[in-house]
Amino acid sequence: MKTQWHLFLAFFRVGMLGYGGGPASIPLMHKEVVSTYKWMDDEEFGDVLAIANTLPGPIATKLAGYIGYRMSGWLGMMNALIATILPTVVLLIVLLSTLASFKDIHWVKGMTAAIVPVVGMMMATLTWQFFDKAREGMGWIRAILMTIGTIIFLYILDIHPAIIIVILIVAALLIRDKQREKGGDR
Repeated sequence: MKTQWHLFLAFFRVGMLGYGGGPASIPLMHKEVVSTYKWMDDEEFGDVLAIANTLPGPIATKLAGYIGYRMSGWLGMMNALIATILPTVVLLIVLLSTLASFKDIHWVKGMTAAIVPVVGMMMATLTWQFFDKAREGMGWIRAILMTIGTIIFLYILDIHPAIIIVILIVAALLIRDKQREKGGDR
């Protein structure tokens, strides 16, 4: 029971003080896991961090889940995950409830309306960066054809993005294998 309490405290502190998202909470998590509770040494924490960075999803929850599981099995994993996300969930509910109660005030309407074009521009910039990276790797013609094909699959044929991603991964692996066969094993 003491381990569960320590897991909760450690990851709750990380959740409360990790302002700036997952990457900002890594040093806090390191302090709790390595210095305060000595559940791991620096090398182990670095290895876990490296592996967690290769997986999709938020880094803080991946680290919390693994460390919690390692310390106390499934119960420890759930405890660490809840402790990590609880502060954010509570704060989000409080802030959105507060914002909803003031939604008819003129400056709040203006603030929320101003967010939409900013987020839209950020998404457009990100899209261009992805397209430009694709162009560097495949060339203009392939990048344009891939973009057009993706738009057709997503918006005209209404195919789920995950299916498209799996198809592209399989295609890339098959193309790579065919290129290896032509060029010989390297």
